[in-house]
Amino acid sequence: MQQTFWADRGQLLGPVSSDSAEDADTNRCIGLSRLGGVRSATGALTIWIQLRGNGWVEAREGRFQLRRGEWMVLERDSGPLVQVDAHGLCVGVAVGSEALKSLERLADCMLYSGRGRLAPSDARTALRLWRAAAETCDPEAIRPMLLHMAAVQRELAQRVRLCPGRSRSRKRQVFGRMQRARLFLEGNSDRVVRVGELADLTSFSSWYFSKAFQSLYDESPQALSARLRLERAADLLRSTSMMIGEVAASSGFDNCCSFARAFRARFGMPATRYREEALRSAGEANPSSVHAPRRLPAAVTAGKHTNASFA
Repeated sequence: MQQTFWADRGQLLGPVSSDSAEDADTNRCIGLSRLGGVRSATGALTIWIQLRGNGWVEAREGRFQLRRGEWMVLERDSGPLVQVDAHGLCVGVAVGSEALKSLERLADCMLYSGRGRLAPSDARTALRLWRAAAETCDPEAIRPMLLHMAAVQRELAQRVRLCPGRSRSRKRQVFGRMQRARLFLEGNSDRVVRVGELADLTSFSSWYFSKAFQSLYDESPQALSARLRLERAADLLRSTSMMIGEVAASSGFDNCCSFARAFRARFGMPATRYREEALRSAGEANPSSVHAPRRLPAAVTAGKHTNASFA
């Protein structure tokens, strides 16, 4: 079975999927535009592709911003709330269990948690395949899009062989959990994430998790967390007018001194100078633009759930 939903002009759908036995094999095509939003219940793996404007995702793995051309895959129990801005367009699918089993059985491939960027040609192909699936009730119509996304993740999936485990099935299982932990670090770049949290998320011991993570990504979870928090700080310096102390606090640093040391070590210059050079570069690239950074859009807020049919 397959269903299609569309949220437009501030409508908030939700939930559009269920973990009940009746809906376990149902695929859902979801479109969001012009401040539209959707809350997806647990029970279905979801794929999201931002085609225009910006989108925001709140899930069990954390909070994320989706920019134009980016994709995201979330696990069945993530329960994401997805919303786009006034100029946004995002398409997604909630994939039933039978479609995922068919993908693994017929094409010997899987989809993993994570996020990345699509080449323009891949984004156009994804939209075309999404439209084809949305226009029919045939549950098998979603398969071409799943195969396309599996191809997009091909380079990512090559890391499966680096995971511990005697069988390919076990390696895939470990890799899926590690990918979710990595996504959790990205979604919580505003604070320090402890290894114990990641171990609980993946159902591994802290020792096993740290060893497997290091061998898979050539970086410890603590080092990745620190790097992501500094990259978040750099993004805030470029795109907002927040004070340096506010940027430090929003990136999980206890005080400005520790932030200043870490930022200089990472980027080779103080945060103030980094902001000045970023503004100067932006002004040279677009002389007609306003030189003052703008505040980031407000976080996604909860609203009344309104069901809408595909229009």
